[in-house]
Amino acid sequence: MTAVKICGLTNLEDARWAWHCGADLLGLILVPASPRYLPPERAQELARQLRAEGCCTPLVGVFAEADPQVIGEMALRCGLDLVQLHGHEDHPFSLGDLPRPAIVAKRMRGETDRAAWATPGAWAILLDRYDPTRLGGSGQTWDWARYQAPPSGAPRVILAGGLTPHNVTTALAAVRPWGVDVSSGVEVAPGHKDPRLVEQFIRCVREVTP
Repeated sequence: MTAVKICGLTNLEDARWAWHCGADLLGLILVPASPRYLPPERAQELARQLRAEGCCTPLVGVFAEADPQVIGEMALRCGLDLVQLHGHEDHPFSLGDLPRPAIVAKRMRGETDRAAWATPGAWAILLDRYDPTRLGGSGQTWDWARYQAPPSGAPRVILAGGLTPHNVTTALAAVRPWGVDVSSGVEVAPGHKDPRLVEQFIRCVREVTP
């Protein structure tokens, strides 16, 4: 079964709905420059409320070019189960130094760079579209036909970039990833999810990979 990550959650109502619809991962963006930014105190409270309601779905905190110590402190403070790292290509550090498993984002320009899989200790690799002005979250697709499957033993693959309920089945057929990540493709405005689209997206994934 393909895992579904609903990212860019900013409020309890949307997070609760994604959980009840069967999302496998819930993403909280802890990047101040993002229109879906969730301040630490709000992320902490959102996590507390979800856990109080019985939600066991893993929470993923998204970071961009953040210091490892800051990432670790935020992960513990906000009750995160996983961290997702963008923009650390030029400032590598040992993922083993983090208190939580890491999803490492790679921006795709063409064929899958074999170096994308050379990320020791990564829990997963997230493949997103390359954008020279952004570290992630472009909301645009990339050429899935040029995807090259990872070698044996590589981390699990999460596909991101412009996914919607209308194209996710095509993406799944082309890439066959471990999971898919969606944010803007199920929104009515940045940080505000459309319940109908969230449900439809998850249903489409489940119909292809039940």
